[in-house]
Amino acid sequence: MLTNWSITKTRLSQFRDLRAEEKMGKFHHLPKRDVAILKRKLSTLQRYLGGIKYMTRLPDILIILDQQKEYIALRECAIFGIPTISLVDTNCDPDLANISIPANDDTMTSIRLILKKLVFSICEGRSLYLRNH
Repeated sequence: MLTNWSITKTRLSQFRDLRAEEKMGKFHHLPKRDVAILKRKLSTLQRYLGGIKYMTRLPDILIILDQQKEYIALRECAIFGIPTISLVDTNCDPDLANISIPANDDTMTSIRLILKKLVFSICEGRSLYLRNH
């Protein structure tokens, strides 16, 4: 995704436009065949891009939950110079990420706890930055 950001950005724009057209009711004025094609396209875009639909630029930092599954994302971040925070289990290499957090990456409770703390810290840091600038 990061390597092909220009293409991903175009697809995200197309996805947002299609969603807006659907919400405004523009699909009602089209023939059934065209509506079916557009809905199928919208469904495909939702499946692949739904998690990043509000993303407008490359991320400032990336949080990796499973290092082994997301190895390609770690390499892309290294290429683009994007810092990474990674939850590191006993089967992971802590040197691959910029910041490694030792945790069990298999249980939702540990993931949820760590993500809550990270999100809180990021929001707090942003609010302090905005107040000072």
